[in-house]
Amino acid sequence: MRKKIVAGNWKMNLTLAQGEQLVNDIVSAGIKLAEGQEVVIAPPFPYLARVKQLIRNYPGIYLAAQNCAGEKSGAFTGEVSAEMLASVGVDYVILGHSERREYFSETNAQLAKKIDLALANGIKPIFCCGEPLEIRKAETQNEFVARQLEESLYHLDAAALKNIVIAYEPIWAIGTGLTASAQQAQDMHAFIRSRIAEKFGREAALGITILYGGSAKPSNAGELFASADVDGGLIGGASLVAADFAAIIKSL
Repeated sequence: MRKKIVAGNWKMNLTLAQGEQLVNDIVSAGIKLAEGQEVVIAPPFPYLARVKQLIRNYPGIYLAAQNCAGEKSGAFTGEVSAEMLASVGVDYVILGHSERREYFSETNAQLAKKIDLALANGIKPIFCCGEPLEIRKAETQNEFVARQLEESLYHLDAAALKNIVIAYEPIWAIGTGLTASAQQAQDMHAFIRSRIAEKFGREAALGITILYGGSAKPSNAGELFASADVDGGLIGGASLVAADFAAIIKSL
């Protein structure tokens, strides 16, 4: 049975005190996780060690970083390596988020290197993929996402793939006023799973967790998560509000 996950990406938000309060509010919200369900919290780099302390006594809640460097170590001022993340107890790392691709020009090839470094340090990548509006309008979203998968993941073997989580981000539905329907999410998730099956086999495809990263909120999370190939969500803005994030988790 593949894992069901709700991951909260804080992005560049909150002070340390605000982050501590948010975590405390989440863990005290009466969330009961079933077998195979996980919660992942991804604060900014400076808060990682502190958040790890706050969640250490809560089984099923894990720590993620929002990025890692594409080099092992060295003179890369301002970068944070996968080895550093592992040393403070990071369990997951978000790689290839649409904002990293757009604002920092991260390429599929660079992400393949980051994935390898994360895996080498025992950290599970949450690999983000998804298409912008012009690609969706041209109805070439499948080809676009397939290329992202091929260029960043296809160098792995099936054993390594077991430690990968995929997050589908319909970029055109984030902050644009447009909304991806549950059917559109399901269609793309099913397509991604079919591509994994073609490359890595049916067993690998059935086992991989695929999250939805398109502005999920309490009002639509239940419908999205009910889709056959949607295994949870990568949550942005709603993860900054404890009541909303807890409600989304409970939608699993």
